Amino acid sequence: MRVDAVKAVLASHGLAEAYMEFAVSSATVDLAAAAVGCEPGRIAKSLSVMGMDGPMVLVVMGTARLDNRKFKDVFGCKPRFIKPEELSDMVGHPMGGVCPFALHDTVRVYLDASLRRFDPVYPAAGAPNNAVRVTLDALERITGGTWVDVCKEEQPA
Repeated sequence: MRVDAVKAVLASHGLAEAYMEFAVSSATVDLAAAAVGCEPGRIAKSLSVMGMDGPMVLVVMGTARLDNRKFKDVFGCKPRFIKPEELSDMVGHPMGGVCPFALHDTVRVYLDASLRRFDPVYPAAGAPNNAVRVTLDALERITGGTWVDVCKEEQPA
């Protein structure tokens, strides 16, 4: 089970206590924010996308939206989201539980600049009813992710 792999990665980084499991679903940003007890922006949303060189996971602020132009400028192609039924095989985690680590070896991880608005953040942890509380430094260290800027600027209300 992928949750075991997530827990093993956390333990190897001295963060076993960061794992949280819920009796309710945390499969969407709003559900995860309610389960964790935080604002939706603090949820580290993992977007699973096919790039030119294979699958990637983009970790973005929970309320952020991908900017197709910025994505193409950075990655040289249009983003193509991986189909939910292909996520486990291609990325290593199910829909609603895509974690930015404990992924298949071929998956690259990118951390979007939008995440920098919050610290700590809460990514999913391999199932649709869990999360991990991590600082941005820990998230970068655990994922080996590269920082990019591929999301739209939030418009003031």
